[in-house]
Order: sequence, then structure tokens, then C-alpha cells
Amino acid sequence: MEETIKKQQGMINVLKDKIETREKVAEISKPMYRVESEIEQVIDNYLMKKETREKMVEAGLAHNPSPFEVYWDKGLRFKSENGNFKLKVGGRIMNDWAWMTENKKLEEESGIGDLVDGTEFRRARLYVAGSIYGNIGFKAQYDYEDGVADFKDVYIELKKIPYLGNFRVGHFKEPYSLEQLTSSKYISFMERNLTDDPFAPERNTGFMFHNHMLGKRVTWAAGVFRNTDAFGDSDIADSSNEGQYSFTGRLTGLPWYAEKGRKLLHVGLGYSWQNAESNSVTFETKPDINLAPDFVDTGSTLTDITESYDLFGPELALVYGPFSLQAEYSFVDVDLKRSVDSDPDFSGFYVYGSYFITGENRSYKTTNGTFSRVKPKSNFKWGKSPGAIELLARYSELDLSDEAVDAGRLDTITLGANWYLNPNTRVMLNYVKADPTLDSDGDDDGDADLFGMRFQIDF
Repeated sequence: MEETIKKQQGMINVLKDKIETREKVAEISKPMYRVESEIEQVIDNYLMKKETREKMVEAGLAHNPSPFEVYWDKGLRFKSENGNFKLKVGGRIMNDWAWMTENKKLEEESGIGDLVDGTEFRRARLYVAGSIYGNIGFKAQYDYEDGVADFKDVYIELKKIPYLGNFRVGHFKEPYSLEQLTSSKYISFMERNLTDDPFAPERNTGFMFHNHMLGKRVTWAAGVFRNTDAFGDSDIADSSNEGQYSFTGRLTGLPWYAEKGRKLLHVGLGYSWQNAESNSVTFETKPDINLAPDFVDTGSTLTDITESYDLFGPELALVYGPFSLQAEYSFVDVDLKRSVDSDPDFSGFYVYGSYFITGENRSYKTTNGTFSRVKPKSNFKWGKSPGAIELLARYSELDLSDEAVDAGRLDTITLGANWYLNPNTRVMLNYVKADPTLDSDGDDDGDADLFGMRFQIDF
């Protein structure tokens, strides 16, 4: 390297001598400050050549300013010239509308009451994310749906650890359930299945290792978490929460993966051991439309008597070109205090199919075993292209009655249609037939019809 610098310096000196000689012969009367200025400019131009600058940066004799490239890739992106610094700025807006009706039996005898039509901003989020020096990642995402900047994903990550992969600390989703871990930007229906809200632990503050292996055919994740509020903080006012941690892990595999993901078979298994915050837990859910009230709810039945519960969740998904199937089963084993009645078990499942009549397919992320953004073959243009159109149907079931707990059961059939105008914009239509059985006697408790629409953009 020293030899290279010496050669560069010699070339500069030779160049300087030639310029000075030529200028003295041609313009003897020219002011000296002009000659010196032009010589400096020639040298500066030489030094600014890319190959010269790179050699001097390597030798520690110059600083590389690494200017940022700004571009659009499904969102606003920034990247330094050397790739060491990357930044993403984005967000999502989801405006929901719902029209709901119930029969007389459900309205008068169930306690659910009259269902009211309405609208809401289901999600209104902003985030910044990126990486620095190639091996440190971060994300700060906030949701303003309720008028307050609640934490969503707020974390720091150490990447590319030998054998272990990546280490994440902060507030983020616990690694459980295919549909829960698939971003709300990419889920197929307006709401996730009936088992998601009551069972899946969603976001908490903790530590997690995660990685992929075998050519991205296998992914795994495991972490330790504390139950936290909307700002990522645990409840330290209640002494019963002292030392209460939860453990969650997930393993996925791709036995079949062809045509760059246009055909694949996904299998997975999630497990979580959850401490009951303040020795209490509640399982409740809505009938696939967020503006609806809870239809089944354990209420205060498990308050002050629950120590912990175990979650088991097998996963299965098939993509075969424009057609796909997805299913998950969730089983919950609740551990009550010894002085209380027998431990109850709850369960639920869903299965759904989708078909793109325009020929696209669902996209899959092999790095973490979840589904990703749908990209239309051609974006929507009036009179030229319809974008992408997807038709869907789902059956979902949740049973919250066992032992001394008699919270009932809920079955839903959901029909849907998604219109993808481009990779960032879609309109969703869902029709839900909800059939609750609100206790274990098996009697008909009425039913409800719900219709929902979502207008969504993300960037």
C-alpha cells in the first residue's frame, strides 16, 4: 500500500512539473496566482477520480463521504454508496367500514345486544427501520389508531452472529402462529382467524434469537418475554408479577419449494409457555370483524386463579400457483392454582382457501417462514389492466368451554374478495356468518351477518 501511495505522489509531482513548464513557456506574463489555481484544480480533479479516492481511503489518507442513494422500492429507501447504511421510511393506513345485523334471538337472549354499523381507522402506522455498519438493525414503528402513539415494533438487532443468526431485543411479536407473524399488510382477510386474538401472544418486550438454515428451507426462533403494555413497559406496581417471564418458540420447514415460491408446502409448529399476569387471564374474540363486539368471553372466570398456560400451534400451508390453502390448530392448557378446580383446556382452528383469478400467487418469505406482499402482474389502469383479484373462503372455530369454564363456542364462515390495484394498495371485501353457542347446553343462540370493507395503502 505504501508503494502505491508513493507511485501516486510521483505521478502528481510529474503532472505538476509538466503543467508549470507549459504555462511558463506559453504565458510568461500570466499572473502566478492563476497558474497555481489551475494546477490545484487539475490535481483536485485527479484526486477525485474514483479509483484514486478508493486507494487513499483504504490507506487511511482520505475520508469517504458515502453519499446516500434515494429510491423507491415498495416504499421510500435510502442506501449509502458502500451499502453499510440503509434506511426505510414507511407506514400503513387501513380504513374499515362495517354493516352488521343479528337475528332476534341473538339480540335479545345472548347478551350481545344490537350490532351497530360503523367505521374506524383499523391501523394508522408510521415507522423507520434500517441497518448501520452492515450488522446492526433497528426498527421504530408506532400506531396512531386510537389517537395515541402506541408501540408496535420497537427493537434493536445484532445480525449475522455465527451459528446463531440474529439477536433481537425490544418490543416485537413473539414467534408464534403463521397468521399472527404475517404482517397485517399481507394477511388474506380483514381480520385474522378466531384463535388469534385470544391465544396468540402477539407483541411483548423481550429477547429473541432467530435464523434460517438448509438453504432457507428451515427457520427457527426462540425468545424470552415479559408481558407489557402499549408502550412496552411491564407492570411493576403488582408484586405478583415479580419474576414472571414467558418463553415462546417456533420451527418451520419447506418440504417442497419450486418455481421461486410459486409452488410450495409449508409446515410449522409453535409453542409458548405464558405466565398469567397478576394471576389472571381472559380469552375473548370477535366474529372476524373488528367493529363487532366480543361474541365469546371467559370474563372474570379465570381472574386471580391462573398461574400459567401452555400454547401449542401446528401450521400448514400450500401454494400451487394461483391457488393456496392454509390451516392452523391452537390448543391451550391452562394451569390453575392447586386449590382450584381441574385445569381447563381450550382449542380452535381455521382453514381457508384462496384463488387469484388474474393468475398471481401468494408470496412467501423464506427467511422467517411467513407470507409477504402480493405483486400484481400488471398494476391497475383504467381500461387496460384490472390489477390482481383474489377470491377467498374460510371456516374458523373456537371453543372456550371446559371444566368449570362455560364461555361458549363460536363458528364463523367468511367469504372474501381482495382487489390489488398495485403492490401497495388494495380494497378488501368480507362477508361473515357468525354462529355462537354461548354455553355448553348446545342450544341455538342465534346468529349474525356481518359485511366489512377495507381501503388499504402501505409504503
